[in-house]
Amino acid sequence: MAADTKSRMISAAIGLLQRHGLAAMSFTDVLAESGAARGAIYHHFPGGKQQLALEAARRNAEDIRGHLHELPARTPREVVEAFLGNVRPVVEASAEGGGCAVAAVTVDGGAANADQSSLRTVAADAFTGWGDELAGKLAHAGMSSSQAADLATLMIVTLEGAHILCRAAGTIAPFDRAATALLSGLPTSD
Repeated sequence: MAADTKSRMISAAIGLLQRHGLAAMSFTDVLAESGAARGAIYHHFPGGKQQLALEAARRNAEDIRGHLHELPARTPREVVEAFLGNVRPVVEASAEGGGCAVAAVTVDGGAANADQSSLRTVAADAFTGWGDELAGKLAHAGMSSSQAADLATLMIVTLEGAHILCRAAGTIAPFDRAATALLSGLPTSD
């Protein structure tokens, strides 16, 4: 039961980070969304809000990496098309005010404060892991390691940039333009 409460709190924190960012995420909101009792806060997260944000960002990063791991890898174009198809609903949510929980701890957490450097590290590890997963898929599909790493980085940058541009514009159009450009350099599948 305690693990379930902690898991619900982390899930609620992920959603709040996506919608409101780190600065606006409050324990009151986490409790309301998770249905946890007030005493659960420091029982499960004795490090406070930062510990909760770290655990939420780590879980979200692992979940995303798991989804990336499941992408098909027969051709580079197939990898990119599957990636774009899988992230499209997330970017659509950004156009309606959502965002990336991992990016939220990067932007809101900052790097200047020593207490916040662990948030930045978690985000950096997440983005690196996602890039590594995509690069592995692309290399398996026939790209050189260097090309695969470059394209994987471009895919992550496209996703994270789309969160911001689509949220600002209130439309998914920036993502669609970026997706078209991302695919334009790849041969069509046989």
